[in-house]
Amino acid sequence: MASTAAGKQRIPKVAKVKNKAPAEVQITAEQLLREAKERELELLPPPPQQKITDVEELNDYKLRKRKTFEDNIRKNRTVISNWIKYAQWEESLKEIQRARSIYERALDVDYRNVTLWLKYAEMEMKNRQVNHARNIWDRAITTLPRVNQFWYKYTYMEEMLGNVAGSRQVFERWMEWQPEEQAWHSYINFELRYKELQFFAQALLGSGLVWSLPLWLLGRQGCRAVVQAGWFFNPAPLVIVHPDVKNWIKYARFEEKHSYFAHARKVYERAVEFFGEEHMDEHLYVAFAKFEENQKEFERVRVIYKYALDRIPKQDAQNLFKNYTIFEKKFGDRRGIEDIIVSKRRFQYEEEVKANPHNYDAWFDYLRLVESDADAETVREVYERAIANVPPIQEKRHWKRYIYLWINYALYEELEAKAKRTRQVYQACIELLPHKKFTFAKMWLLYAQFEIRQKNLPLARRALGTSIGKCPKNKLFKGYIELELQLREFDRCRKLYEKFLEFAPENCTSWIKFAELETILGDIDRARAIYELAIGQPRLDMPEVLWKSYIDFEIEQEEYEKTRNLYRRLLQRTQHVKVWISFAQFELSAGREQRLQRCRQVYEEANKAMRSCEEKEERVMLLESWRGFEEEFGTDASKERIDKLMPEKIKKRRKLQAEDGSDAGWEEYYDYIFPEDTANQPNLKLLAMAKLWKKQQQESEAAAMDPDKDIDESQT
Repeated sequence: MASTAAGKQRIPKVAKVKNKAPAEVQITAEQLLREAKERELELLPPPPQQKITDVEELNDYKLRKRKTFEDNIRKNRTVISNWIKYAQWEESLKEIQRARSIYERALDVDYRNVTLWLKYAEMEMKNRQVNHARNIWDRAITTLPRVNQFWYKYTYMEEMLGNVAGSRQVFERWMEWQPEEQAWHSYINFELRYKELQFFAQALLGSGLVWSLPLWLLGRQGCRAVVQAGWFFNPAPLVIVHPDVKNWIKYARFEEKHSYFAHARKVYERAVEFFGEEHMDEHLYVAFAKFEENQKEFERVRVIYKYALDRIPKQDAQNLFKNYTIFEKKFGDRRGIEDIIVSKRRFQYEEEVKANPHNYDAWFDYLRLVESDADAETVREVYERAIANVPPIQEKRHWKRYIYLWINYALYEELEAKAKRTRQVYQACIELLPHKKFTFAKMWLLYAQFEIRQKNLPLARRALGTSIGKCPKNKLFKGYIELELQLREFDRCRKLYEKFLEFAPENCTSWIKFAELETILGDIDRARAIYELAIGQPRLDMPEVLWKSYIDFEIEQEEYEKTRNLYRRLLQRTQHVKVWISFAQFELSAGREQRLQRCRQVYEEANKAMRSCEEKEERVMLLESWRGFEEEFGTDASKERIDKLMPEKIKKRRKLQAEDGSDAGWEEYYDYIFPEDTANQPNLKLLAMAKLWKKQQQESEAAAMDPDKDIDESQT
């Protein structure tokens, strides 16, 4: 319990302020500042300074201080600050030898301490001990050659002393260690300050800022052998350290600045060769192009830009493209500017198709662009890339856009290239399609039409025959039949129609077209037999169209009895009002004798048949057609008779129900009451009399409640 209680941290209680009234004496901000200032004055005074009056006191003081420093050093030899303080104290007493001895002892303890070397050398330089300082710097750069600060201090000291050759020698020693890039720039700036261009070239080239990596692998002796062989344009020893683009550009600009334009161009060319196509950088080509632009070599500039744009990835060449656009706007013609715009659009399309290879709309736009501007090989390459992106799912809706890539490819090859390649494109597409699941009749028909244009009819027929054998479709049959019709091969058309109707016997259009073909050929009996076979089919997609065509055929042949028989046969299958009206109109126009009587008889039969029809609107339509006939051809008696048959239009209400069975309100609708139905149903007549009686009752009640109104009405 005790340990548990000790482990818990007790929270101090906050004192409660009982009296919250303001104090009588308030403390101001000025008073707080004054108290703080007064407390600053309460600091302890420093110890009194000791005044030394003779040599003995001085020696005694030195002995005590040295003993203190030595004791501190003995306590911890690794604390370099104690050594530095000790040496600086000896230096303040002008005891240079003792200070040197202390620094040497410290270096024996930790020779890797950079501060120690710096303080040691600064002491020698401060006391004008140049040779000692050189000795210390030499020891420092030999011991720690990777500490750049030593080299900077050493070269700066030699330069301040006017020893340019010595400073250059130090730089040369430094460069042998292949330091970081800033060190090379310091060497270059040093040579430029003294306008030693020969040494500058040696610093830039000989140091290896910009030459090829294989030479660097050779080593210094190997580079010297290469230079002695005279393989390069500058006879300086070459050592590679920092082969960066910016260093190539700096060297080329140096040559350009001093009017060595041929050398500058060679530097750029060598840089392009060095980096090759694997490590291309847009900054190098931009700098190269601007150099050539300054030299008025505009064709070279254009070649450089196009070379770079064709090989550098588009996402890494934004600055290059921008500079190329500016150049063409300044010095190019309309064609050059259009080329730039095309290149930009081509880059956009490339990005789109890379992001989604199955975006066929992007492929279409890309192909339209390259077809308008590129050569045939480039267009063919883009087409091959596009058709390689086959839809991953074998469903026709995914292939509808893809198939147009093949179609456009084949049309392009036919219009721009040779027929042999076009045939290969069509055949490759047909082999690619999964005909067991679906096919594209358009592709087969285009292939056949292409072979016909090439005057190769057997191949066209073979292609269409293969398509019907592999994947029969209505469109394929229609296209094949149309082809044979154009060639006037009617026997082939008959065979194709027979195959077509075996494949799709419910297709009314095919039956009609087949019969029309026989009619055109003058074989009426075959046409009639085809119609009879057609209407005898158990399933038809548009039977009304087929019957109408058959009836029109018989009317054209003026076979009125057969037409009447067709109408009777049709009415046995359907009692549609339009069939009755069409039958009546046929009778009206069929013959001159008894045509009105026959037409009226058809209307009467239709009216009797339509009484049991639930669709009252159709019955009304029939009566209106009958009334129109009577108004034109009938007598007054017949007109009066048809007027009596016309129904009465009344408004009714019916209750609506929702899907769940609940009440959804009431709706109004119009209904028709036919006089013939009223006579047969006495309840309707009784209901009408009841409504009339109720109306009379309401009028009598209203008159009884307002007798003055009746008096006024009688007076008026």
